[in-house]
Amino acid sequence: MTNKGTALVTGASSGIGAIYADRLARRGHDLILVARNTERLQSVAARITDETGRSVNVVSADLADGDDLFKVERILRDNAAITMLVNNAGFGGVTPLLQSDVDRMELMVDLNVTAPMRLAYAAAPGFAERGRGTIINISSIVAIGPEILNGVYGGTKAFVLAFSQSLQHELADKGVRVQAVLPGGTATEFWGIAGYGDYADSPMVMQAEDMVDAALAGLDLGEVVTIPPLQDGALWDEYEAQRRRITADLAHATPGARYVAAVA
Repeated sequence: MTNKGTALVTGASSGIGAIYADRLARRGHDLILVARNTERLQSVAARITDETGRSVNVVSADLADGDDLFKVERILRDNAAITMLVNNAGFGGVTPLLQSDVDRMELMVDLNVTAPMRLAYAAAPGFAERGRGTIINISSIVAIGPEILNGVYGGTKAFVLAFSQSLQHELADKGVRVQAVLPGGTATEFWGIAGYGDYADSPMVMQAEDMVDAALAGLDLGEVVTIPPLQDGALWDEYEAQRRRITADLAHATPGARYVAAVA
């Protein structure tokens, strides 16, 4: 099997992250797996090594903790064998604003926004210098549908989407690939942690293996934004074309005529 370098995957002890680790190993990547739960992380690593023969190292880290986050940043800066970063670690919320704990919402911002941003900034310079590298950022369909779940969660995932699009714009000519993945409802521990464990059994929920396989197919197709549950990909193309049309019409020194008329 061709060695494709090392992939560093966060949130790799279960769910989407563990499946990414498995799939990437089978594609020829060695792995560095990052998560808080050391025991589960080691179990995932042992299974992947046994089944694929790839080298798998584990890093116990809580990415909401500054010292642990900096530890992973140093690995990304210093290890030239790393060719892929999968920013998967994070958590969500389903409760409305007025029922949410603001300290937990701040923790969500730390893990869903600050951590992937800092890790991408740690990896990108080396990728650009070497002319090779891939950054995969796990967003969510709430990035374009913030009314669906908790508003802070939607805001964090909207950041991940916008950040990924900006990174791709800046880094594409330097040999760096960036992909944002927008899962819909996926059968992971997300729902149990949020207090809605029964929803994971809904017929509308996608199996995590299917989600990751679709996301990697989107990567192979060259997509910057991959939305596994979206049945008609042309809808996203139309959405993106309209967004670009709007942004091309924003450089004006005077307000739109509708506002001028309202003032008059």
